[in-house]
Amino acid sequence: MSANVPTAANLEQRLRERLQPVTLQVIDESYQHAGHVGANDSGVGTHFRVKIASPLFTGVSRVARHRLVYDSLQDFIDQGLHALAIEAEASPSGNTQI
Repeated sequence: MSANVPTAANLEQRLRERLQPVTLQVIDESYQHAGHVGANDSGVGTHFRVKIASPLFTGVSRVARHRLVYDSLQDFIDQGLHALAIEAEASPSGNTQI
């Protein structure tokens, strides 16, 4: 795997730094997209699912929540991250679960 291929751990670290989530799951689903547009030969680092709950999303529209996630991960998109499935929820307290 190339050093420039995004990993779930890289994305998780960045999202924790930028969006201060209460809950966060980053799942690499690249292997499910073999042969599809944007997939690479390694089967990793191109297609991710992000499940995130953050107090920073309170009062923010769904589109704006997704934009915050995309903006936080832009350099990974530039490195080959092709697709993100995002489930972003507001979390006013530490008790919200996704």
